[in-house]
Amino acid sequence: MKPLDPRLLAHARAARRYVVVVALAGATTAALVIAQVLLLARILAAAIEGGATLTDVRTPLIWLGVVLVARALVHGAQESVAHRAATDVVAELRAGVLAHALALGPRWRAEHGADSVTLAVRGLDDLEPYLVRYLPQLVLAATVTPATLAVVLGADLTSAAILAVTIPLIPVFMILIGRLTQQFADARLASMSRLGAQLVDLMAGLATLTALGREHGPARRVRELGRAWSAATMRTLRLAFLSGAVLEFLTSICVALVAVSVGMRLVYGHVGLEGALVCIMLAPEVFRPLREVGTQFHASSDGVAAAEKAFAVLDAPAAGSGTAPAPGLRGSTVLLQGLGVRAGDSDRLAPAGLDAEIAPGEVTALVGPSGSGKTTTALTTLGVLAPDTGRVVVRAPDGTETDLADVDRESWWAQVAYVPQRPTILPGTVAENVAPGAKADALAAAARATGLDEVLAGLPHGWDTVVGHGGVGLSVGQRQRLALTRALVADAPLVVLDEPSAHLDAAAESHVLTAVRALRDAGRTVLVVAHRPALVAVSDHVVEVVAADSCTVADEEAAR
Repeated sequence: MKPLDPRLLAHARAARRYVVVVALAGATTAALVIAQVLLLARILAAAIEGGATLTDVRTPLIWLGVVLVARALVHGAQESVAHRAATDVVAELRAGVLAHALALGPRWRAEHGADSVTLAVRGLDDLEPYLVRYLPQLVLAATVTPATLAVVLGADLTSAAILAVTIPLIPVFMILIGRLTQQFADARLASMSRLGAQLVDLMAGLATLTALGREHGPARRVRELGRAWSAATMRTLRLAFLSGAVLEFLTSICVALVAVSVGMRLVYGHVGLEGALVCIMLAPEVFRPLREVGTQFHASSDGVAAAEKAFAVLDAPAAGSGTAPAPGLRGSTVLLQGLGVRAGDSDRLAPAGLDAEIAPGEVTALVGPSGSGKTTTALTTLGVLAPDTGRVVVRAPDGTETDLADVDRESWWAQVAYVPQRPTILPGTVAENVAPGAKADALAAAARATGLDEVLAGLPHGWDTVVGHGGVGLSVGQRQRLALTRALVADAPLVVLDEPSAHLDAAAESHVLTAVRALRDAGRTVLVVAHRPALVAVSDHVVEVVAADSCTVADEEAAR
C-alpha cells in the first residue's frame, strides 16, 4: 500500500475526513514547533548575552507557555480524532469486504472465503496503528521537516546545507528496512490466515472428529500454526526494534554534525548565539518526523498488509447485476436457455447447455447425478451465480421477456424464497426466524403444513423459544421444517428448494412433501433440486441436468 493509498479514501469516507484533520493538525504543529524554538532561543540568548531577568523576558515566556499549551491541545485533539476515525475506517472496510464478498458469489467465496473472513474479522484491526500513529507522522514529515529546514536556512546557511545533505539518508535506510519488514508482515498475515482457516474447519467438523476419535491430530496442527504465527510476530518485532535503533543512531550523528559545526563557529564568532540556538534546537525537529515515520511503519505494517488484501477483495469484479426493476414473478415463466456454468476453475460446464421451462403454479424438479450442476442451476436461477453461457429469462404473462442479467438483484430476491440444504438459523425466537410480525393464524397454518407444529410442541416456549447462538439447538430436520415454514409464510412467487429431504428420514420427508404440495396449491412456482423418488413423484415436470466432461465454454458458445 502507498503511504496514503487513494483506495483507502475511496472505500472509507471516514478516512477522507480524518486526512483533512491530520493535515490541519500537521500544519498547526509545524507552526507551533517553530514558534516554540524561536521564543526559547530569544529567551536564552537574552539571558546569556544580555543578562536579562525574568521581568525582561516575561512577554516571551508568556507566549512560550501559550505555545506549549496549544501544542498539547492540538496533540490531544488529534489523538482523540485519530482513535475515533480508526474505529470508523476499520468498520467501513470490514463491512465493505463482507458485502463485496457476498456480491462476488459462492464460487469466489469457495476459493477465497476462509482468507477473506479471517481478514475481515481480525486482520483489519491491525490497521489502527497505521491510522493513529503512522499517517500523522507522515503528515508531520511533509510539514514540520520542510518548515523547520526553511527556518534553519534563514538562521545559518552551513547548518541548513548539512541537514539538506543528511536528510536523504533517512528515507534510503527506511526503504531498505521497510522492504524487509513488509516481507515479515506478509508472512505473519499468511500465518494468521492459515490459522483462522484451520480453526474454522476444525470447529465445523469437531463433532464428527470427536465421534471418530480423530480430534487430536487437527488440534496439534492448530497448535503448530499458532506457534508459526507467534514466531512470525516476534521476527517482525525484532526487526522493528533493530531498525528503530539504526534510525536513532543515524539521526543522532546528523544532529551531532550540526551541533559541532555551530559550536565551532560560535566560538570564533562566525554565528550569533540566538541563531546558533535556533539551529541546534531545530535540528532534532527536522529529523524527528522522519524518524517517527520509520518507527511507526513497523507497527503499522501488519495493518498495511491487511489493507492490501482488503483492497484485493474490494477490487475483484463482481458478477454483473442490472439496474432494471425485476418484472412481477406471479404468473410469469422462468426460462433457462442454453445454461452453462463453469465448474470451479476448470472449463468443464456443470450444467451444460441446459434448457428448461419453470412454469408458474407448478413444481419443476431438477434431477441428475452428483456434480452435474443441479445446485448450480438453482443458484443461477436465484441470480447468485452468473451463467458463463446461455441466460435466464423471465417471460411475463403478456409475453414480454426480461433477461435476468439486466435485473436489479435486490428487486429480484424480494420475490424469491430459498431453502438451502442446510438452512441458517439466526439468533432469536422461532417466530423471528420464520416471519417477524406475521399473524398468528398464518404461522399456525404454515406450521401444520410443514410439520413445524410438532417441533414447537417439544420446545419450552413454543414460538417464543430462543434458538441459535445461546438458545435451543435444532436438528437438521427441524431446521428444514423451519425454513420450509419461512418459505410458505413469505408468499414469494418463486420458491427454490435445494434437496430439502436430503438429510431426513421417511417421517420427516413426508412433511417436506406436504409442504411442497402446499406451495403448489398456493399458486407458487416451485423449483426443487431432487434426489429422492418421492420428491420427484410430486413434481409436475422433471428436468435432467447434465455436465459436459470435455466441452469447454468456447466449444459450447461455438455450438450455439
